[in-house]
Amino acid sequence: MFTEPMTESRETETLQVWLNQSKLQNREVPPDSKQRFQAPDWWVRLVNYEYWPFWLFYLPMVPVWLWQSIRNRSLTWFTATNQNIEYGGFFGESKMGILNQIPSEYKAACVSIHPSISEEVLHQILDNEKLSFPMVAKPNVGERGNQVAKLESFEQLRQYHTVADGPYILQPFITEPVELGVLFVRLPGEKTGRVTSVTGKEFMTVTGDGLSTVEELMAKNPRFRFQIPAVKKRLGDDIRAVPLKGQNVLLEPIGNHCRGTRFINRNDLICDELNQVFNHITKDMDGFYFGRFDLKVRSENDLFKGRHIFILELNGASSEPGHVYDQKTGLIQAYKDLIWHWNALGEIARRNQKAGIQPASASEIVTLIRQHFTNTSSKQNHE
Repeated sequence: MFTEPMTESRETETLQVWLNQSKLQNREVPPDSKQRFQAPDWWVRLVNYEYWPFWLFYLPMVPVWLWQSIRNRSLTWFTATNQNIEYGGFFGESKMGILNQIPSEYKAACVSIHPSISEEVLHQILDNEKLSFPMVAKPNVGERGNQVAKLESFEQLRQYHTVADGPYILQPFITEPVELGVLFVRLPGEKTGRVTSVTGKEFMTVTGDGLSTVEELMAKNPRFRFQIPAVKKRLGDDIRAVPLKGQNVLLEPIGNHCRGTRFINRNDLICDELNQVFNHITKDMDGFYFGRFDLKVRSENDLFKGRHIFILELNGASSEPGHVYDQKTGLIQAYKDLIWHWNALGEIARRNQKAGIQPASASEIVTLIRQHFTNTSSKQNHE
């Protein structure tokens, strides 16, 4: 059984709005004389599995992959899962290609931009698509929130466009208050599937005490402490700004775990109504069997009714049941849930192969991954 953690919501100001309004920027303040003991970072990482390196967290899953490799007679069996997505959605798939398969009434508006176009053409596209700021830009091919940015003005878009090394997607910044990751599974040959994981998101937000800077407030939170270098790089001296007492400031609007967002187990939302909604959304998505919908919705009631849903992204075979990163789920249950999902993925691949759908070759996947990390390393060296 899945656990049912509670979550809380609160009014927040975006960081940029607060910085524009605040008159307390960059004020030097004395350190808090009542500093509480803080566990060292290595200890926080050790006792909280959500901070473990990717390779370490997934190391115990190697026997599951090997078992499915034997069962499917392929080391890359997972690429035979979703026929409608390149490599089953394991790696290197086009986000725009996937979004184009989602019914328009359930997805946020989006447009693909190539970095070779001029600023004049970019302006025309925004006008034609009726896109206005703020908006979100993300690479058409990418993962784990890499190079995803909220843009507040055309000048910021121009800067993003200038450094983009490949096609990217623009979407309006959806302001609906509930953001979720909903994982859906359907077996080939069956008419309906079901939701198997729901992940809520609590964004990186600090609450001012009237004395501490943003950096000092972040340092008091073990989760936020890990994000200080990234926030400092983005804000510069503004990280020394001092929020008013009781003032909540949203530091990161992008809901990725690796960018400080807390993932919350919301499997309590799984019910027949939710299954019906996602069976309806996917009914015309031929060849889709396994994936996580990242979405925003006006309310939980609207989610159950299939109303005011804005799908931002759909991930395929590489989708994780994000609820496992909630510490309340527990490490043992997290692995049980991961094993269940990998076995479901393996069964999908087995049935698809019986129907004649073959996985990509191992050499093809190795080449794809090598090219990706070579390009990533090259980009980091030029930053």
